[in-house]
Amino acid sequence: MKSSVTKNGDEIVSASGHGFIGNLFENIRLAGGSPGKTLGGFVLAWVAFFLILYVLPLPEVTSIDGKVSVLTPAGKAALAVVIWACIIWISEAMPVGITGIAIPMLLVLSGAVGKFPQAASGYTTPVAFLCLAAFLFAAVMQAAGIDRRIALNMLRKMRVKDVGGVIWSMFGVNIVLSFIIPAANARAATLLPVVNGITRLFGDTPQERAGKKAIVIQTLVYGSMISGMMIMTAHLPNMVLVGLFETELAYNLSYFNWFLLQWPYLGMFVLTQWWVRHYFKTQGVGIPGGIQKVEALHKELPKTTQAEWLIIAVFVLVGLLWVTEEGFPFLNWKGHGIKSHNAAIIGLAIMFLPGLFGFKWKALQDRTIWGTWLLLAGALSMSAAMGSSGLAQWLADAIHPIAAGKPWWAILLILMLGTHIIRLGMLSNVAAITMLAPILIALAPKLGLHPVAFTMLVSDTDTFAYILPTQITAAVIAYSSGTFSMTDYAKVGWVSVLIAIAYGILIMAPWYAFMGMPVWDPSAPWPFK
Repeated sequence: MKSSVTKNGDEIVSASGHGFIGNLFENIRLAGGSPGKTLGGFVLAWVAFFLILYVLPLPEVTSIDGKVSVLTPAGKAALAVVIWACIIWISEAMPVGITGIAIPMLLVLSGAVGKFPQAASGYTTPVAFLCLAAFLFAAVMQAAGIDRRIALNMLRKMRVKDVGGVIWSMFGVNIVLSFIIPAANARAATLLPVVNGITRLFGDTPQERAGKKAIVIQTLVYGSMISGMMIMTAHLPNMVLVGLFETELAYNLSYFNWFLLQWPYLGMFVLTQWWVRHYFKTQGVGIPGGIQKVEALHKELPKTTQAEWLIIAVFVLVGLLWVTEEGFPFLNWKGHGIKSHNAAIIGLAIMFLPGLFGFKWKALQDRTIWGTWLLLAGALSMSAAMGSSGLAQWLADAIHPIAAGKPWWAILLILMLGTHIIRLGMLSNVAAITMLAPILIALAPKLGLHPVAFTMLVSDTDTFAYILPTQITAAVIAYSSGTFSMTDYAKVGWVSVLIAIAYGILIMAPWYAFMGMPVWDPSAPWPFK
């Protein structure tokens, strides 16, 4: 039996007449969840949290050089929070926004972090503000209908008529953007309103919903990340690695040499595209009505208004600020230095000058995915706590001895798997590489491996952290579209991770050897002069 209560004009549906347990189950169903999965995940998360926090003794590991590393109490508390969050996210036992708010609280109460401002540091990071600005831009473009206009124009010009065509055309856009937008999260933010406009052209049948999931995951997450791997300036971890090779090893990698080493990663998009479409069974799923429907919808579009042109102009301005942040060395111009998050906020401030547009704030507020932003900020806070508590370093120490004495391919396999375990609780790809790369460079000679090839192969697999949306900022942006669940993402993602590991060992390691950097030969001369 259901009852509805009207409060402030909104209808709230509730269950009654089933008893406490019956009402509990019915309310979970009304909220769109599965009682077994939701309650099971909730109970399991808290059991794991308290067992780790109060029962598990402080674990210790012995490093390769014989040094004993003991996990600190703060690190163990951080581990409890990480495990709790991962179980809650995978089971979707609580709304993601609530988990984002809860993480700083748990970090403080468990003892992982001393004070609440430090525990909630993720809410004040530049990435958090960049994503919030991106969500608001998407809301503006959606409210104005610009996302639909851009989507229809792109599909019409490219003659796209099915899911596969959308994915490939958007990957082409991703590659072009990689040359001008220096971060995967910025590219995902740029494409979010366009992809949202495309997915709204599809219907709501099970096949079309699956098609929308494939488009969003493959375009905004896999496409944004993979397209940036071959362009040195298109992926921030690339610059971290290049800088470390220069300072720690005195090895220089030019823009072109980086491209030569990394372009085979384009093959990863081919494989993940096949897997994602196979998993979601999108073969034959087309835009309803095909290209004729696209043409008809395009003709129905009203003439572009002055307000729409102004919005596009502001969006282009922000894009130009992103592109020119670091300037152009060949023109001897160092750029304006305005960081991407500040550039995005400047654009928002211009957009809301009094009288410039006729938007009501509520129209944008209702289209902004606040819960996803809270999730992002909480995940960033947890990522910082992993570093400050010593958990991340301890996990690295725990993995390293396992690799000693193994053949090169087994060492890569172990380190790659270990990297993905560590990354379950970390959001920032840049932070992860900043933490891992120096350890890998120091570890390579102890394991008898080429320092550059080894560090790049293990670091590159971090780009494919595809098990939880909270591991990559671009995935959080994609999750804001509302087209897929965390379970959808995890089920398709773990296979993508295995594909990436196999690709690194079977394709990229031999390619590096062909280019003069065999991972199994630490004495190989540097091939780039």
